[in-house]
Amino acid sequence: MDWDKLRIFHAVADAGSLTHAGDTLHLSQSAVSRQIRALEESLGTTLFHRHARGLILTEQGELLFEATSAMARKLDSASARIRDSEENVLGELKVTTTVGFGTLWLAPRLVNLYEKFPDLRIDLLLKERVLDLPMREADVAIRMKEPSQSDLIRRRLLNIRMRLYASPEYVAARGMPATLEDLSKHRLICQKPDQPQVAAGARLVQELMAQNVGSTLTVNNYFGVLQAVLANLGIGVLPDYLTADNPQMIRILPDTESGEVPVFLAYPEELRQTRRVAVFRDFVLEEIQAYRRHQSEAGQT
Repeated sequence: MDWDKLRIFHAVADAGSLTHAGDTLHLSQSAVSRQIRALEESLGTTLFHRHARGLILTEQGELLFEATSAMARKLDSASARIRDSEENVLGELKVTTTVGFGTLWLAPRLVNLYEKFPDLRIDLLLKERVLDLPMREADVAIRMKEPSQSDLIRRRLLNIRMRLYASPEYVAARGMPATLEDLSKHRLICQKPDQPQVAAGARLVQELMAQNVGSTLTVNNYFGVLQAVLANLGIGVLPDYLTADNPQMIRILPDTESGEVPVFLAYPEELRQTRRVAVFRDFVLEEIQAYRRHQSEAGQT
């Protein structure tokens, strides 16, 4: 099968248009059209339905596009490994993690990585949905559970817990609750139990809401919960890793917390030798060690 025709087919299928594919490939629309017709003739099938609004893949076209997409991912991976060297760390690294961990822990620390490798390009994908690493939806993941795929390299980074925190100003104005029953005099700030979040956090919120809480403010991510706590709106359910960057927060009801939540770093086996993955992994491990030292010095567990 003609590799050049497959490359052109993949571009057309990806763009959904002969014109847009031609722009990407620096070919005329007529040249692209000729190559697609020739490929269809060689395969003895129709790959696209032609419509006024563009091109739609036929069933046979979908099968071929799946194959060319897998080829493209493998070529991208090989190209990345070839470009990487001990001296130079170039190119894009797609990193995925949760909205909370990405905005509140990872992003503020990336300056330390860029200081060492200023030419590295990171695409930070913050999603509660677990992206498929073997399918190269991302290169590296930091997730709040152990990955289930067998073909991933994974490393346990730390354990976190969800706890209750408030600002000093809020405690000074509204008092420090001594028991769960005292929450009836306070506002609870949290994610709803049915929103995407770690199961341990959802269970803790359910337990707290079973109390006669004075009022609630629900937010769909931990960044919003933190901002509300810092604005003195109430007592927030937050991951304990936030205390490293927000030491002024006061822990409320120290005996009330979620179960442990494991945090894992994972990446595909095929990227083991990729320099960009290695430097990101080492950066995360260094930051985790610094975080643990801070927690130890602060006397937290």
